[in-house]
Parts: sequence; structure tokens; C-alpha cells
Amino acid sequence: MKRLFCTLIAVVFFAYAPGAHAGELEDGASAFIRALEKEAIASLTDSEKPRPERVEAFRKLFEEKFAVEAIGRWVLGRNWRRASEDEQREFLELFEDLMVVMYVDRFENYAGEKLNIVKTSPVDENRATVHTEIQRPEGVDGKPISVLWRVGRQGDIYKVLDVVVEGASMSITLQKEFASIVKNTGSVAGLITELRKKTSELNPS
Repeated sequence: MKRLFCTLIAVVFFAYAPGAHAGELEDGASAFIRALEKEAIASLTDSEKPRPERVEAFRKLFEEKFAVEAIGRWVLGRNWRRASEDEQREFLELFEDLMVVMYVDRFENYAGEKLNIVKTSPVDENRATVHTEIQRPEGVDGKPISVLWRVGRQGDIYKVLDVVVEGASMSITLQKEFASIVKNTGSVAGLITELRKKTSELNPS
């Protein structure tokens, strides 16, 4: 779970399917990911910026660029329908909080990695997969990291739906982990308790 989101500057899944506006969708999705990369580097990698400011910058980025509610509902899976409205609302709040506090500090260690867009493949008229590689800085050994973003479009608004790092889907990983916690605790309320505890541990006072 930790190693997936820390790369955050990456791209999507699914194979090619023709669409009426495939070229427009591909260009829009590619531009969206490029803009996301630039905004993340500009607002999150300044180690001199106080942590509370970086936390708020990450939260803003996450809320604006990621389909937070859709991702949250999907990762909760069938347990979403079993949860009460209050539990659903608190889960989404804690899910966002967890993502923010878990990964905001990782951008402090940014070492000049570059994001290269390899290609963009349309899924349908409103979804595309942006295939990217994260290049290591000069002098650092190792192959580029493959990252895919699953991007969705509603009108002119683009959102990240999933991130796949070296074949590992963020959403699928979270769904499995959350399902395991619900099974072990016996309820969505048990998952909420665990998320609240984890968020508190990761968010220094």
C-alpha cells in the first residue's frame, strides 16, 4: 500500500478500444497527467515549506485531480452497500485523510525523477490509459519505473481513477486490504476504527 502511492506521478490500464473522439481524449488525458506532474513537483517537493502547508497542498491536489469518492466507494467494494450513511461519509473522510498523511512526506525526498509519457490508449469515449515511465536521476542505476494512470473524463474535467505501478493497482491493493480488515473486525465500523487509528499514528501532533 505504501509503495504504490508514493510514486503518484504515473498512468492507467485497459487495452485499446476505438472512440469517436479518441484523439481528443488522448491529448486531453496526456495533458492532464503532464499538468498533474508539474503541480505536484511545484507544490509538494519544497522541504523548506512547513508540513501543514504541504499537507494542505497535497489534499488540494488529491481532491481536485483524483476521483476521491469514486475510488473510495470502489475500494470499499460490496461493503459500501452494507455501511450506513454515516459510516459511508466517515469512511470517505478517513480514506482521504489516510492518503494525505501517508504520502505527503514522501515528496520531501524528491530527487529529480522525470516522468516520460510513452503513449495514451483510449478505453472508450470517456476513459483512457496514460502509459508513463519514471526516469531515475543521472548517476542512479536501475530501470525506469512503469506507471499507468487510469483517467476518466466528464465534460472537460479529467480525474485519476487508478494508478498502476509496475503492474500493481493502487485500487485493487487497497480493496483487498480493506476487505481483510472488515473480515477480521466483523464490520465496516471496525475498518473505520482501524483507519482512524492509522491516520492518527501517521499524523504527528
